[in-house]
Amino acid sequence: MKKVRVIYWSGTGNTEKMAQAVASGAKTADTEVTLLSVAEATAKHVEEADYLALGCPSMGNEELEESEMEPFVNSIASLVKNKPLVLFGSYGWGDGQWMNDWTQRMKDQGATLVDDSLIINETPDDEGLKKCRTLGMQLVK
Repeated sequence: MKKVRVIYWSGTGNTEKMAQAVASGAKTADTEVTLLSVAEATAKHVEEADYLALGCPSMGNEELEESEMEPFVNSIASLVKNKPLVLFGSYGWGDGQWMNDWTQRMKDQGATLVDDSLIINETPDDEGLKKCRTLGMQLVK
């Protein structure tokens, strides 16, 4: 059974909804999907994962959330090499530069991004949730 970990930080619930949809899309007969807030996640969850999805909204000046998500991403830098990975998050302003930066950072750490990163403005609608489920399916394809 393949292990999928969907780990996210959400302040308003928008990225959490996205995470739930990504997890739903990743579920197949031969996957075990675990959905975790970053506060619950550990490096061991990442290490044991066959596939990884990380979600965080844009914060401040288009950055990752700095008190939980940023330290977590730093702590798993050596664990993502060659790991199939997708990134997702919501935003309310800007042009998605935080996601471009995060994508490049994960590539630089050796992660295997299996699809384009997904950003959704504000609350995901039905079409946005469909994109999230598709992202989950692409992760385990």
